[in-house]
Formats: sequence, structure tokens, C-alpha cells
Amino acid sequence: MKTTLLWRDTALRMLAAATLLGCVLFFVLDGDPVHQVQVFWAFQVPLDAALTLGAWRLRQISPRHFRRFWAMITFAGACFTTGDTIQAITSLVAPGAPSFNGGTAQTVLFVVGMSSNVIACLIFPQGLTTRREKSVFWLDATTVLVGGAVAAWCFAVNPLGGAGTDRVTAGLTSALLVVSAFSATKVALIKAPPMARIAAWPMVAAAGLQGVITFLPGDFQQASQPYVFVARLLPSLLIAMGPWIQRIVQTSGHVYGTGRRRGYSLLPYGMIALTLIIFFAMLPADVSSQLWGAAIGVVVISCLVAGRQLVAFHDNMQLIGRLDIALDEVRGHEAQMRVQASTDGLTGLANRTRFTTLLAGALDSDTDVAVLLIDLDDFKTVNDTMGHAAGDALLVSVAARLREAVRVTDVVARLGGDEFAILLPGAGAVIAGQVADDIQRRFSEPIEIGQHVLATRASTGVACARPGDEPSALLSNADIAMYEAKRRGKSMWVEYTDAMGERISADAVLIREMAQAVERGEFTLLYQPIVRLGDGVLTGVESLIRWNHPTRGLVSPIEFIPLAERTGQIVAIGRFALREACRQAAEWRRAHPAAAPVMVGVNVAGRQLREPGFVAEVEAVLTEFGLPASGLNIEVTETAVFDDEESTEALFDLRGLGVRLSLDDFGTAASSLGLLLTTPVTSLKLDRSFVESITTVGRQAAVANAVSQMAAALELSSVAEGIETAEQREVLQGLGYHYGQGYLFARPLPAAEIAATWLAPQRSAA
Repeated sequence: MKTTLLWRDTALRMLAAATLLGCVLFFVLDGDPVHQVQVFWAFQVPLDAALTLGAWRLRQISPRHFRRFWAMITFAGACFTTGDTIQAITSLVAPGAPSFNGGTAQTVLFVVGMSSNVIACLIFPQGLTTRREKSVFWLDATTVLVGGAVAAWCFAVNPLGGAGTDRVTAGLTSALLVVSAFSATKVALIKAPPMARIAAWPMVAAAGLQGVITFLPGDFQQASQPYVFVARLLPSLLIAMGPWIQRIVQTSGHVYGTGRRRGYSLLPYGMIALTLIIFFAMLPADVSSQLWGAAIGVVVISCLVAGRQLVAFHDNMQLIGRLDIALDEVRGHEAQMRVQASTDGLTGLANRTRFTTLLAGALDSDTDVAVLLIDLDDFKTVNDTMGHAAGDALLVSVAARLREAVRVTDVVARLGGDEFAILLPGAGAVIAGQVADDIQRRFSEPIEIGQHVLATRASTGVACARPGDEPSALLSNADIAMYEAKRRGKSMWVEYTDAMGERISADAVLIREMAQAVERGEFTLLYQPIVRLGDGVLTGVESLIRWNHPTRGLVSPIEFIPLAERTGQIVAIGRFALREACRQAAEWRRAHPAAAPVMVGVNVAGRQLREPGFVAEVEAVLTEFGLPASGLNIEVTETAVFDDEESTEALFDLRGLGVRLSLDDFGTAASSLGLLLTTPVTSLKLDRSFVESITTVGRQAAVANAVSQMAAALELSSVAEGIETAEQREVLQGLGYHYGQGYLFARPLPAAEIAATWLAPQRSAA
């Protein structure tokens, strides 16, 4: 794990800063041991509290089989915090003689806390499977515990130096050594420890350092020198750092191993040596020569037996060393493969697989979790205009900015293409919103790509986890919110709400039902007349599709057409509309030959124009029903053909067949004037938004007049939509419009009513 993650962690920085402040105060207060002791106990409290909070948070995010361990460490930290708080208050209220020894309450709580730590280590599963592994582990662990117990007993009952030593303090300090040794045994021997070694060793070192300092002679036993206070405070910092380092290890997804395998453990031999040293130290001065001889013999024989075992292990160690080298190479390849399998090759971010795994772990931790889903706006334009190399460079720059916008514990991933995701463990809606705001701010700054300066924008969806959420559900919610941001205009972030989910669910049902609607014959066409404004004679009709849903009744095109275009179902629906309109137009011509030829208009989406074989399909339909190409008018919107070579080519081919073409809703898109020069349209249809207030709003009349003049100059016919009053008709006619449609003339009608109301009277008049 990179040490930069540790330096960037706010909690570790605060711990270091607090300890440094305490150390500075020790030197500032040099010569005033009473206040130094007060500062010492006061700074113990936040360090103990940090241990408690760090262990509690680890309990929440750790796998289930580690949670009991961290719960007991949390309890121990709470005991330390309470005891040291009581002692800090006591030192302020009733200072007494300066001393590092706590009162009765502090001592009792300290013993209870240390007991909790020992029990946590004892009951933690060892991860050993075979009987031999379990036997070896417990023999070594028992050796360590017995050696530590011997040291504790000897120092507590008959401490070195005589009666001047506080036996309770000495015994407790020896207990610290036992805990330290046993913790080291756990870290060294078990396969799956609850902590990575980078996090465990500070806690082990804390206990060892405390034990050593307690037995150092001279000034270290007096509460007077500043450096003694510093040395006494450092163990509290080290033990508090452990859980916070482990939290960084877990949330960063770092995989840590158990180190190189050994043929044997040196810990039991160390305990034997410690016991022998204590044995000689405890011998009285008047020991007989016989006892000295027996003691030396025991030592020599123990050393020879240990040496014999070590020599016997030597050959095995060489073999194991060669095997370890080979295994290290294999592990290196495996680690590299794991990195490649879990990392995006372009940006170095986590990929979808790793992100999903970390998200599942975060959701399993019973803490707040938020997810941000980020999609770059108009990224395709960069690839199309500047090339894929520029697009890749942009993605790398975006990844760097996302890293800078998140906390050290957050995870940034590239899910694919220009889609990124951020996992925010321990974050609710407020923090997620702050991160989303920071991302938008960073993206607003231009990015230099080669010789180009790009203004990158992104749409972001934010989703906060709820109890029982699965990774797929949370990502889906973020995705829904992200598309809502795009729908609202892009370059913003939107938080997921139930209303969005309900709308998406309703859309999903509608999409599923729409897939079967064509086969079931649920779609039908209505026809709205297009007339000459001068005499009201019918010149054509616009076919308008309707969905007769079996349970919902008549579904408005506003509801299902956008969904059909997004899902591609518009192709099948459009194919039905084309065939039915052409069939009906041919039937009208045969049934009413004396009536003026009626041209039928069919709305065609951009997706249909880009569909391979669309022009051939139109030609086949015209041939099948015997409808002249001039009797068909295909209506397309400006946005459907804007900057689209495939659509423009299809329009030229359709015009080559003799089909007439109209730009529908003209004037509502920014591409209007350019399209007049690049597409072979034969008529313009003025959008109804310019007609509804044409008699009262001068600007609308000006736009309508400009469109009419352009159409006349380009020799195009012009049709005004949405005419509802005679006054609107007169104004439009005065502006040069020859054709119009709207409720003034007729609402959309079934085919039979068109024939009876519009075609039959024309035949009679003829």
C-alpha cells in the first residue's frame, strides 16, 4: 500500500498533530512537573478516544468474522478513555505529587481494557486447518504466554531493585509485555490476521515500548524530564494509529499477504532465553556451587538441544528458501494479474469488477454508502473531431481530476467508455453532494489536450444506499439520476428520488408492452387535413399514430414516442405507420378518383432514416400498394438529420424516388438555416409555437414572415401548423402561406371520416 495514502489521511494527521502539540507543551512546561502531568493525562484522552472510534468504525466495515475482534478492541479503548478521563480530571482538581501512576479507577479500567485485548486475541479464529498446524501454533503461543507470565510473576512478586518498586505497576507493565509478545505471535503465525502488518506493528510496538520504558532506570522513573513525558505519550499514539491505518488498508482495496513462510518460529527460543535470564537474575547471592552447576548444566543442555534443532532445520530452510523464491515469482505474477484484472488499463482507476466488489463490501458493513455515476457530456464529439488519441488523453485528465475531488477512503472507477463511478463509504447525501459540487467545479476548468483547450462537462447521478440495497440496485439508481441530469440539460448533478424510480419503472412497463403492441394491432392512424388557405380545399393529410392500449385506453404519442426512439422500437412502429398510411392513401385514390389527389404525410424518425434499407423499404411499399411516389410526403424534424451524413444521404435517395420531403416543426432547432442548404426538402412546416400568438406578438409574426420568405426564395412550399382561429388564418395567408392545418379546419380524424367529410364532397363537387 502506498504510504501517500497514510500521509493524506485526516485522522492520522490529527493524531500526529495532537501528539506533537503535547510534546511541545512538555518542553514549554519544563521544570513544572505538576502541569506536565496534567498535560500528559489530558492528551491521553483524545488518543484513547481515537483508538475507540477507529476500532468501532473498523467493526462496521470489516468482514463479519472480524467484527467481534474489533468490538472487543472498541470496548478496551472505551475503558482506557474512561479511566484516563477520570485521571485527567483528578490531576486537575487534586494534583498531588507528580506521577505516571493512575488512581484506583484508572488502574481498574486499564486492567479491564487490557484483559479485553488479551481475550480478543485468544478467541480470534486462527485460520488453521490441519491438526499439525493447530498443535504447532498453540505450542508456540503457549511458550510465549508462559515466558511472559514468568516475567510478570517475577517482576510483580519479587521485582529487581527491591522494595522501592511499585509491585502493582510492575505487574501491569509485565502484563503489557505479555500482550505485546502474544500479539506478535498472532501476527507472525496465523494465516489471516484481523489487521495488516502495517497496521498491527504500531500497536505491538506500543505495548513493547511501554514495557521497556517502565523498567528503564534513572530519570525514566521520575515525572520530571520532558523527554520522559514524550516517551510515555508515544505508546498511546502508536496504539491509536493501528485501527486508522487498517481502515485505510480496507477501504483502499489493498491486498496484503502474510509474508514469507518460515520453517520454524524463533519466538519460543526467545521465550526460553528470557526465562533463563530471569532464572539467573532471581537466584540469591548465597547459592551453593552444586546449584550453580546444575543451573549451568540446564542452560548448556537447553542451548545444545535448541542448536541441534536449528541445525536440523538448516537444510529444510535452504529448500524452503528456494521454494519461497519460486512462490514469490508466482505470487508476483498473480498479483500483477490481479492488478490487471481489477484496474482500468488507460486511467489506472479501478474497473467495473473491482468497483462492484468494493461496493458489495461497503454495503455489507452496515454504514452509510453513496455512489456517484459520472458520464461526460458530448464525449463522442471529441473522438469524432479530434481522434481517439485525444479522447483517451481527455479520459486520463478526467480521471486525475476525479482523484483530486475525493477523500482518501473513496474509490474512483472507470466503468467503461466515458462513464466513471465513485464509491463514498461512510458518506450520506450531504457529503455526496459536496463531492458532486467539487467535481462540477473542477470540470469547469479547461483541459489542455495537445494544441486544443477543451471545456469538459459531465452529468452526475447521486444515489445513497438504503438498508438491503444490492450493488446492482444502487448503481441502477445512480444511473437513473444521471440520465435525469442529462434530461434536465446536462452539466449538473441530480440525486436519485423514488419519483424517478417510479417513472423509470412505469417506462419499463410501457416499453415491454409496446414491444407487443404492433403484433397485437393496438396502433392505429388518425389523419389531420392540410388545406389551401385560400379556398379550404383538401390537399393532403398528416398521419398521426395513436396507441389504443387494452387497459390504459388511448396513450398519447408524447408518452411513448420518446421511449420508442430511445429503445429502437420506433423502427417497427414507423414501419407500421408507413405501410398503413400508404395503403390508406392508395385506397382513397381508388375509391374517390374524381377528388383531388390527396398526398399523405408520414412522420419519420432519425433512427428510421439511418436504418439500412429504409429507402428500399419505402420503394417496396409504394410498389405494393400502387401509390405514386408523389403521393407520399415524408416529414422529418430538424434534429433528426442535423449533422448526420447517413440521414442526409437517405433523404437524397428518397427524393430521387419522387417522394416529397418536409422539415417538420421548422424554426425550433438551431440547425434550421443550414439544413435548407444541405437537405433536398420540398416544403417547410412552421411550428405551431410561432402560430398560437401570431396575432398579438410581433416577434412571432416576424419569424413566420421570415420563414415564408425563405420558402418562397428557395421555391419551397410552406405549411403553417396549429391554426385555430380565422384571424390566424388571415394573418398567415397575408404573410404568404398557401397551406395550413389545425383545429380551425379539423382535428385528427379516422380514415373513414376523412373519406366521408373531405373526399366525398370533393367528388360530388367535381
